Amino acid sequence: METTGQAKTTAIVAYITIIGTIIAYFMNLEPKDRFASFHLRQAFGINITFYLIGALMGLFDQGFIVGAFYLFFIVLWGYGLVMAIKGEEREVPILGPLFQKWFSTIS
Repeated sequence: METTGQAKTTAIVAYITIIGTIIAYFMNLEPKDRFASFHLRQAFGINITFYLIGALMGLFDQGFIVGAFYLFFIVLWGYGLVMAIKGEEREVPILGPLFQKWFSTIS
């Protein structure tokens, strides 16, 4: 599948915080691109996971647990961003297939 420059740009922007995901969503409204939509779902899932698990991390005072969470998040985020830059549709490890399923309405 050939990825257009606009779709790639939209996919990359999606990974730049939740604000970038929102901007990318509007960038992808017309025309809709399958590649950009794929990365929008991945980025949205990563951001939502970050905020939900981050809220739970407030209950822990252990640096190891919090550090492991941030490392997990950075790996997911970095993997998704690199795949967007390379123009590939690869799901992030562990949660990627769930993000595609849960957020299938984002297109």
